[in-house]
Amino acid sequence: MHLRCEEMDKKPVSKDFKGIVRLVGKDLKGEISLYQALIQVKGIGHNLAKGLLKAIEQELGLKESARVGELSEQQLDAVEDLIKEPHKHGVPSFLLNRQKERESGEDKHFLMTDLALAVRQNVEREKTLRTWVGWRHSIGQKVRGQHTRTTGRAGMTVGVLKKAVKAQKAAAATAAQEKGGKKEEKK
Repeated sequence: MHLRCEEMDKKPVSKDFKGIVRLVGKDLKGEISLYQALIQVKGIGHNLAKGLLKAIEQELGLKESARVGELSEQQLDAVEDLIKEPHKHGVPSFLLNRQKERESGEDKHFLMTDLALAVRQNVEREKTLRTWVGWRHSIGQKVRGQHTRTTGRAGMTVGVLKKAVKAQKAAAATAAQEKGGKKEEKK
């Protein structure tokens, strides 16, 4: 009997094991490690996940390889509190996604739907202020200075259209010549 690598890596399951765990509004499989669970939350990347893991290990004593399904409810609540306010638990501010926020001037970190809402509000503010970035957003062009001559095209394809028009004109011209030649022969 051959076992796949996934089956060989699985540890025996305890009776307190949870198959699906809800962490910061995201349903996660209980088999994945704490690091993988952090990365799957929208708004947490690899670098912030590493920073959060250091804080989790110092405060809660949990390791990176701990499976999420084996954590107790108290541990999950503590991890969730740490994720929601990482700057209060020793995570450096340069890892957060809102440093010196415009309204309050504080370092904040947004997750999941709050992050999507904040990005949408920022784009709308840029549009109403008529900044260059807002103008580019409103006309659907690239915003960050990328080249647009060959990439980011939307709508009709230019090159193929020209070729198709030329081919139609050539076919019409040859058809007209053939008709003109047949009329001369009949006379």
